[in-house]
Amino acid sequence: GLALGYRRLGDPAALSGFVQGGVIAGFAILGLVAWVWILFDMNVARAIEGLSGAIRARAHADVGGAIDYAPARYLGDLAPAASAAVMTLAQTRGALAGRVAQETTHLAAQKGWLEALLADVPVGVVLCSGAHQLVFYNGAAQDLLGAQHMGPGLDRSLFDYLRDGPIAEAHQRLIEAGDGDAASDILCASHDASCMMEGRMRLVACDDPAQGPPGYVLTLRDISADLADHDHHQQRLSGVLDRVRRPAAALRSALGQMSAGPEACADAALIRAMQAEVAHVFQVITDAGLRDAQAHSDVAAPWITRASDLADGVRARIEASGATLVVTATPLLVRANGPDIVALLADLAHRICHDTNAPIPTWAFTLRIEEEGARARVRLGWQGGAVPGAQIAAWLDQPLAGGLSDLSGGAVLAAHGATLIPDAQNDHAGLCLSLPIARRALRPPKATARRVVYDFDLLSKARAASVVDARLGDLTYVVFDTETTGLMPEQGDEIVQIAAVRILNGRRIEAEVFETLVNPGRPIPLGATAVHGITAAMIADAPPVSEAIVRFHQFAKGAVLVAHNAPFDMAFLRRREDELGLRFDHPILDTVLLSAVAFGQHQTHTLDALGHRLGVTIPQEARHTALGDAIATADVFLRLQVMLQARGLDLFGDVIAEVRRHGRLLKDANEGPNLGPRRR
Repeated sequence: GLALGYRRLGDPAALSGFVQGGVIAGFAILGLVAWVWILFDMNVARAIEGLSGAIRARAHADVGGAIDYAPARYLGDLAPAASAAVMTLAQTRGALAGRVAQETTHLAAQKGWLEALLADVPVGVVLCSGAHQLVFYNGAAQDLLGAQHMGPGLDRSLFDYLRDGPIAEAHQRLIEAGDGDAASDILCASHDASCMMEGRMRLVACDDPAQGPPGYVLTLRDISADLADHDHHQQRLSGVLDRVRRPAAALRSALGQMSAGPEACADAALIRAMQAEVAHVFQVITDAGLRDAQAHSDVAAPWITRASDLADGVRARIEASGATLVVTATPLLVRANGPDIVALLADLAHRICHDTNAPIPTWAFTLRIEEEGARARVRLGWQGGAVPGAQIAAWLDQPLAGGLSDLSGGAVLAAHGATLIPDAQNDHAGLCLSLPIARRALRPPKATARRVVYDFDLLSKARAASVVDARLGDLTYVVFDTETTGLMPEQGDEIVQIAAVRILNGRRIEAEVFETLVNPGRPIPLGATAVHGITAAMIADAPPVSEAIVRFHQFAKGAVLVAHNAPFDMAFLRRREDELGLRFDHPILDTVLLSAVAFGQHQTHTLDALGHRLGVTIPQEARHTALGDAIATADVFLRLQVMLQARGLDLFGDVIAEVRRHGRLLKDANEGPNLGPRRR
């Protein structure tokens, strides 16, 4: 317009004015365009991106709640319409879930019963795929395999815990046999040979031979103690034979001399020598019998009876006869055969009643079980005269009442190594029995959870040639978090706590957790303690940083590492690689960058914001603890993974390529040739 006006004016002197007007107009138009672009980006583009992320979260990540309309207020009825569609989807999904829940309640109950039964099977049971990867293990197997530095984990190789030779050979034998009912007994050992196990292997039927070798069930039993007992028994037997061999040879020689003639039989020295050798042989045999009895008593389970149970049994027997009994019992566990001691005390009370001419209902007894040093004193008292010692001895020689065959009170005392003595206190007569104490009957500690851990989908799991070509759902993830002394690893800050959980086939394996406090070898600043609550006293006996990192490296073997703000946590791990001779070259996913892919880079990507956006509740007491944050990050990651797959980002390589588009937000922490060059 300015050019047209200048040509029509035809005045060359006005050119500079027209140029100035054009420059001013150009800047004004540029500012207007920028202003409109900013308004469009804030109120349309970002609103659409945020609205689409919210819709995907509710459609694929099972997030509840209505959509916030405020950011999309300039999009007309689009946000309310999307919210209505999401609410309808939620209602439909809820109704469907209710029906499915009703149909599967019985199945879930049966599953729980089966898990409870298998958890307490006394032998270890593991199920492995044809590639020897763990698919199932029960509580006993967890004890056997977890006795080493790294506990068992699903989709880990069985050969990480046991020597591979016997197991691989038995697997191959069963495959070559071609008999689905065949089984193979094996003897295997841990890598350091500290635990010897006997096992039995049986193949699992394979529906699709193209999937590779069939899997197998392996039962395991620790026989290390049996082998040690056998060796000890053999040593005892050899010792007895060595001690008997010499006197037996001497006796044989002496018998040969006696058979030579009558003059030899009259040799008194020879007879004395024979008597000495016979006595020696008898002593050796006696000693061997005592040691054998001692060995059997060590193996056999000792009698352990609660003092309260003893008292209740005696009360029941005495009150059944018409007398009364007042009981005072200290909470103790005593080494005693409960039924025999109850029968002895009840028999004594019965005889006391009958050996006096008073009517039975008038008798009132007291029973006190008290701790005295390392023994428990059982005092049976009554009002009246004491019983003479000779009378007590006569009672102990007679069979006990109550149908216990010919067992006498003396035999019960002898079996327990106990004595019965008169015990008069004040105006009460009584008898006192001493029994050894096993321990005080304290409240038992909280039982360790026994569970079975399994994922049967691993039997037919397909494995990609490289992690880049693997599907997200086929990978194993270790989600971890650290608490530190500060934010500057390059300036000497160290880890004070590290925790991790494993994710497999789209679920967090609750039984497979790594958590440890760490001694950083330096003071913990008060500012850091205010954040995570870890003090110097708490980490005084904790393992050093190097040991904790080695243990975590073993736990994360073969997995993709996942963290929130991964470069920060990886910096603390990678600075120790050369010192420890290991590499953290695992593939890495960062939930900060995954959030940017799912919700847009302009959103807030803190762990708290992500939890709120995805419906993941982080308990306040668990926040800023390594395990609490690791669990929250894992739950967030599982929902982000579903959202990424819904957008067509199903391969790990595709996710990494998308993540690197947000490099200005946070750098990608991946290293290694399998993932290509890292964009900085």
